[in-house]
Amino acid sequence: MDLHLHRADYVQVGVTSQKTMKLLPASRGSAPQKVVIGDHEGVVLCFGMKKGEAVAVFKTLPGQKIARLELGGILNTPQEKIFVAAGSEIRGFTKRGKQFLSFETNLTESIKAMHISGSDLFLSASYIYSHYCDCKDQHYYLSGDKINDVICLPVERLPHITPVLACQDRLLRVLQGSDVMFEIEVSGPPTVLALHNGNGGDSGEDILFGTSDGKLGLIQITPPMPTHKWEIQNEKKRGGILCVDSFDIIGDGVKDLLVGRDDGMVEVYSFNNANEPILRFDQALSESITSIQGGCVGKDGYDEIVVSTYSGWVTGLTTEPAHKESGPGEELRLNQEMQSKLSSLRTELEQLQVKVTQEREKYQQSSQSSKAKSAVPSFSINDKFTLNKDDASYSLILEVQTAIDNVLIQSDVPIDLLDVDKNSAVVSFSNCDSESSDNFLLATYRCQANTTRLELKIRSIEGQYGTLQAYVTPRIQPKTCQVRQYLIKPLSLHQRTHCIDCDRPMNTLTLTGQFSFAEVHSWVVFCLPEVPEKPPAGECVTFYFQNTFLGTQLGSTCRKGEGVFKSDNISTISILKDVLSKEATKKKINLNISYEINEMSVKHTLELIHPKLEYQLLLAKKVHLIDALKELQVHEGNTDFLIPEYRSILEEADLLQEEYKKQPAHLERLYG
Repeated sequence: MDLHLHRADYVQVGVTSQKTMKLLPASRGSAPQKVVIGDHEGVVLCFGMKKGEAVAVFKTLPGQKIARLELGGILNTPQEKIFVAAGSEIRGFTKRGKQFLSFETNLTESIKAMHISGSDLFLSASYIYSHYCDCKDQHYYLSGDKINDVICLPVERLPHITPVLACQDRLLRVLQGSDVMFEIEVSGPPTVLALHNGNGGDSGEDILFGTSDGKLGLIQITPPMPTHKWEIQNEKKRGGILCVDSFDIIGDGVKDLLVGRDDGMVEVYSFNNANEPILRFDQALSESITSIQGGCVGKDGYDEIVVSTYSGWVTGLTTEPAHKESGPGEELRLNQEMQSKLSSLRTELEQLQVKVTQEREKYQQSSQSSKAKSAVPSFSINDKFTLNKDDASYSLILEVQTAIDNVLIQSDVPIDLLDVDKNSAVVSFSNCDSESSDNFLLATYRCQANTTRLELKIRSIEGQYGTLQAYVTPRIQPKTCQVRQYLIKPLSLHQRTHCIDCDRPMNTLTLTGQFSFAEVHSWVVFCLPEVPEKPPAGECVTFYFQNTFLGTQLGSTCRKGEGVFKSDNISTISILKDVLSKEATKKKINLNISYEINEMSVKHTLELIHPKLEYQLLLAKKVHLIDALKELQVHEGNTDFLIPEYRSILEEADLLQEEYKKQPAHLERLYG
C-alpha cells in the first residue's frame, strides 16, 4: 500500500442520502473542480475551494428531501447539468444554479434511484421502474422485490437501451423495454451499481455491483449468458458498500476503483496485469460514506478522493503532502496564511457562540410562554438490521446525525448480545422479570463523546418471536429520544437463497383452506425474513431459504387456498405449523393441515449438527484446560514436558478464549 492521502474537511451540509454528491467537470485541464451536493433539507449546494476556503457558487432554497443527484447533458459532451430527485419530482439546474427543469413524474412512491443518459431518464421507486425520454413515458416494470439502484449500459456504445436493476432479492434484472430479458444471481443483496471505468469497460457491458454484506463484483452483461469476471469477498467483515467510482488516483494511467462503505471505510483498489483488483489503500472515517468521487478540488495538480458522509461532511483525501519542503520565504508565507486562517476561525467561533446564546434564550422564552407548544428537537437516524450468514447473528447498526448519548435495548424474546470489536460503548444489563413484564432483555449502551455510529450483534432462537426495541438518545438539549422497532421472526435465522438441494430427505407441510394468495403470502412474511411485503405478480410464488446456523433448507410455494412448505429439518416444519395455525386462528380461517414426515431427515439433520457439536464441545474442553496449563507453565518455567496437543492449546490460548467468548450459549443452542 504505497498510496499516501491526507484528510481535509471542506464543508458540512444537512444529512445526505446515498449517491447525492458529484464533481462537475473541470473548466480546463487540471483546474480545481466544483462540488455539488444535495441533502435531506432539500438544499442543493455547489461550491469550489479558494485559498483553503469553501466558496459557494450557488445554493438553492430548502424543499423536499433529496434522494439522488446525477449529472447529465448531451451525449459525448461534458456532463455539467445537475439533476436531483426529491419526492416524485425531478429538478434540473445548470452549473451556475439556474433551474431549467421541473418534471413531476406522478409516481405514487418517492424516487429512490435515478440514472441519466442523454435525453433518457431511468427512475425507480421502491418496486416500480420507469423509463422516460424527453420527459415522456416510455417503459414501466413492477419488480417482485425492492429496487435498490438502477443503471443503463452506455447508449452511445451499444445498439439497444439496456437498463439494469439491482433488487433486494439478490438479483440483477436486465430489461429490454418493459420486460425482463434475464436475471443474474449475485451473492448478496445488491445496493449499488456503476459502469466499470465509468463507461462500461472495454465491451461497454461491464457493470460493478456492491452488496449490503460488503462484497464487490464485476459482471459482463452479454445476453444470453452474462459472465462473472471477479468478486471480492468481505473477509475483513467490513460494512456494506454504498458507493463506487472509477478514477486514476495512483497515477499509473489505469483507472482505480474507489469504494465507500457504511462503516466509514474508504478503499482504493488498483488492477494487476490479469485485470484483478488489489487493495492499495484504506482509511476509516467515523460515519457511513454516502458518495465517493475522484477528481481535483482543493488545489491545482493534486488529485484526491472526495467523499460525503451521512451527517453531511464533504471531505477530501488528497495526494497533496501535509508538510512541504520549503525555503525561508515560503515558510513566512505559510505562517502568515496559518495566522489569517486561525483569526478567521476564532471570529467564526465567537459568532457561533453568540448565536447559540441567542437561540438558547429564545428557546427558554418560547417554552415558558403560556401558548408554548412542546418544542422537541427532531433528529434523523439511519438504521440497518441484517442477518449475517457467517455467524448466524443479526447486526443492528444505528447512526445518528449528532453524537449519541445512550441507547437502551429492550426485547420481549430471549436473545443474546454478542461482543463487537469496533464498539467502544460501555454496556450494562438490568435484571428482567420475564414472567411479569414481558422483558427478556434490558441493556443500556453508554457511548463515549463524539460517537455517532453504534453497532450491536444479536443472536436469536428460532421458534421464539417478538420485537426488539432500541431507544436512541442523542447528546442534544432538551433531552429527546426516538424508538425504533425490529421484528424477530419465528424463523429468524433463515436467509433467502436462489435454489435448494432437492436430493435431501424432505418433510412436507401442506395447508389448505379458504384463504387468499395475499393472506398466505402475509403469513410467509410474518414467519421469514427477506420476503417482500407485497405479494409478487402472478398466481403462485416460490421462495427458497437456508438456515444460517445449521445449514438446513426450506422451500415454500404459495397460491390461493394452498401453501406447501418443504424442509430437511423437522423442527422448522414444527415451528411453521405452530405459528401458521395461530395466525389462521386469529383471522378465524379454518385450516386443513397435513404432513409427510421423512424418517431419514432426522438422521440427516443430526449429521449436519454433529460436527458443529463436536467442535463446540472440544472448544469448551480446551478453554477449561487453559488455566490449569498456565499454572503448570508458571511452576515448571517452560512447556517442553507437555504433549504437543496441550502445547498448542497454550500457544492459541488467546484465540480460543476470544472465540469462546464470541459464541455464548452456542452449545445450548445446538442441544436445543
